[in-house]
Amino acid sequence: MGQIKRLIASGQLHQGEALPSVRQLAGELDINPMTISKAYGLLEAQELIERVRGIGMRVKSSTSQMPLQQRLQLLTPIAEQLSALCGQLDIEQHQAIQWLTEQLKKDVS
Repeated sequence: MGQIKRLIASGQLHQGEALPSVRQLAGELDINPMTISKAYGLLEAQELIERVRGIGMRVKSSTSQMPLQQRLQLLTPIAEQLSALCGQLDIEQHQAIQWLTEQLKKDVS
């Protein structure tokens, strides 16, 4: 799910683009098809993908159509990892924020 969300958010998957079938993706990833089916169902409930009769699943919304809050939620797992790592490395919150701000400025330049 996370990978599909990131691909949509980054613009690598575009609105209307078809997703692999449950069977195909399960075979490629060597996991149970029910896992793929459940993930697709959850992504559909979040209105990121839609089921098109006779075609399969396709991307429903593009990044530009995703509300800011939904795009920010894609950062939650990374933020949680960063927070935990800062605690392990004994880095205070203000230091981490300052560092992150500097890193984000580098990417814009």
